[in-house]
Amino acid sequence: MIDAILNYTFMQNALIAAVLASIVTGIIGTIAIEKRLISMSGGIAHASFGGIGFGYLAGFEPIWGGLAFAVGSSILISRLSKNTKMKSDTMTGILWSFGMALGILFISLAPGYMPDMTSYLFGDILSVSTSSIIYMLIFTIIISFVFIMLYHHLIIYLFDEEYSKARGINTRLLEWVVYIMIPVGIMVLIKIVGIILTIALMTIPVSIAKLYFKSYGRVILASIIISMVFCITGLTLSYYINIPSGVCIIVISTLIYLVLLFMRRRLQKRHHAQRVHGS
Repeated sequence: MIDAILNYTFMQNALIAAVLASIVTGIIGTIAIEKRLISMSGGIAHASFGGIGFGYLAGFEPIWGGLAFAVGSSILISRLSKNTKMKSDTMTGILWSFGMALGILFISLAPGYMPDMTSYLFGDILSVSTSSIIYMLIFTIIISFVFIMLYHHLIIYLFDEEYSKARGINTRLLEWVVYIMIPVGIMVLIKIVGIILTIALMTIPVSIAKLYFKSYGRVILASIIISMVFCITGLTLSYYINIPSGVCIIVISTLIYLVLLFMRRRLQKRHHAQRVHGS
C-alpha cells in the first residue's frame, strides 16, 4: 500500500481525497444529524445529478452543475417549508426524483456516446483526478473556515435554536449557512462514495462517534478520524481485490457500526443488571 502511494499519482490523489472527505464528513455529518437534515441531504445529493447531467450536455465540468443544482435544491427546500404548508420531506422527495430524471434526460441528449456515470452514482476514489482534488480542497477549506469562524454560535444553534435566539444570535443567518454548507459538503463526498451512498458516509462515522462522546467538538473530531480510517481501509481493499471503492467503504462502515452498536447495547444491559443485583 505504501509503495503504491509513493509510486502512483492516482493513489496519492485517492489518499488526499479520503482526508478531505473525512474532514467534511465530521463537520457536515454532525450538523445534518443534529438538525435532522439527513433526509433532506439525501434529496440534495440526488437532485445534484440533474446538474451533473446538464454539465455533460452543456460541455462544462459536471461537478459545478451538480453544485448549482444542490445549492438551489437546498435553498428551495428551506424556503418552501418555511413559507408554505408543504412539508420539507414532500419537497425533498419531489426534488430527489426530479433531479435524477433530469440528469438522465440531459445525459441522453448529450452528443456522442453516453458517458459512464457509475463513479458519480457509487463513487470511485481511485479515479479522483488532480483537478477534482483542487475543487475538493477549495470546498473543504471553505467549509472548515466558515465552521471555525462561527463555531460557538453554530454549537449553540445545534444545541437549542430557541436558546440561540434568546442569546441574540442571528439564527436566520446560521440557517442559511447550514443550508449552503451541506450541499457544498455533499459535492466533496460524491467523488468518494457517489450520490447514492453519500448519506451513509455522512451518518455512520458521526453515529459511531456519538456512541462514545457527548460534546459536539469531540464528536466532530472523532467522526473525522473514524471516517478517515474507513476511507483508507476501503481504498486499500478496493485497490487490492478490485471492487468498487465507494461500496467497499460503506459496507465496512456499516458492519463496524452494527458490531459496535451491538457491543454497546450488551455492555449497557450488563451494567444495568449489575446495578439491579447490587441494589
